[in-house]
Amino acid sequence: MKIFVAGLSYKTTPVEVREKLAVQRGRLQCCGCRLKLRGGLEEVVLLSTCNRVEIYGVSPWIHGRVHQLFQELVGDDFDLTPYLYVKEGAAAARHLFAVASGLDSLVIGETEITGQVKNAYQLAKDAGLVGKKMNRLFQTALSVVKEIRTNTAIGRGATSVGSVAVELAEKVFDAKLSEKTVMILGAGKMGEACVKHLAKRGAKTVLVANRSVERAEKLAAEFGGRAVRLEDSAAAMTEADILVSSTGSPDIVLRREDISRILPARRNRPLVLVDIAVPRDIDPAVAELPNVFLYDIDDLEAVVRENTKNREQELAVCHQIIARHVAALMARWDARRFPGPVEIVPGRVQESATV
Repeated sequence: MKIFVAGLSYKTTPVEVREKLAVQRGRLQCCGCRLKLRGGLEEVVLLSTCNRVEIYGVSPWIHGRVHQLFQELVGDDFDLTPYLYVKEGAAAARHLFAVASGLDSLVIGETEITGQVKNAYQLAKDAGLVGKKMNRLFQTALSVVKEIRTNTAIGRGATSVGSVAVELAEKVFDAKLSEKTVMILGAGKMGEACVKHLAKRGAKTVLVANRSVERAEKLAAEFGGRAVRLEDSAAAMTEADILVSSTGSPDIVLRREDISRILPARRNRPLVLVDIAVPRDIDPAVAELPNVFLYDIDDLEAVVRENTKNREQELAVCHQIIARHVAALMARWDARRFPGPVEIVPGRVQESATV
């Protein structure tokens, strides 16, 4: 039985394809069960974030079946083959350790992915989808994260999606954010982080619209802003200069006509829209409107890449830590699979070792 990872990420796949496969947290266990049963997997952990969808599993063979596994998620005949990657054995372990540590993220060194990996593993464990190999693999991954965070500076002052949103907004407004109004649609963690950075850079007013009014009020109070009812969000957008959208909706939340309707009241004031949701919240056609600047999660990559050039030395240390843990893990499994010589006792049948 081999461990493997099959998946797609922002490195191989544009957001318009990734959003087809995005799995909401509440469906991870159900989808994992389906993958295990229909894909003939011994163990499975399903990871789905805004930047990647990956299946970690244990199977006697995987090549030739990857497309079938992802068809279970997408639910139609869309051909994902050009976007998929498959890694087995040590390469799969190395990949997970890099992902969990934030080294494979759009934002190098970001920490949110660690919680997402841990959550995906725990949900699979609670659903009875993992056994000895996935338990060992993911527990080792979390140990790797701890060592990297303790012994390197990769996560200190890491460029974040929030800080990138600030950079983009500053380019539009020529670095003058002190008189600008920020609105957040959907009070998720990433949206909250964006608003936090914008507020630190002097944004004047913060408006929060969310399905849960209580959550909106709590977040608004934190930034000295005000909560807006979701049904009143379109009207509130006439005030906003920067809108950050991060709802968990599976469908478009803001359409071209929604934005077009409020433009006359804005009197040609620029509007920056930062859509960090996957699936996307904002209709891409919005970018065609005058004085509207739309950025999605993929647009942030170029800015992030520029800001992470000086982290190469820390990355080298991180990869050394990962290589050491991968080697130890593979040696442990090989020792169980191919045990050393044993003493033959006459009259006793020796049992073969299994992984």
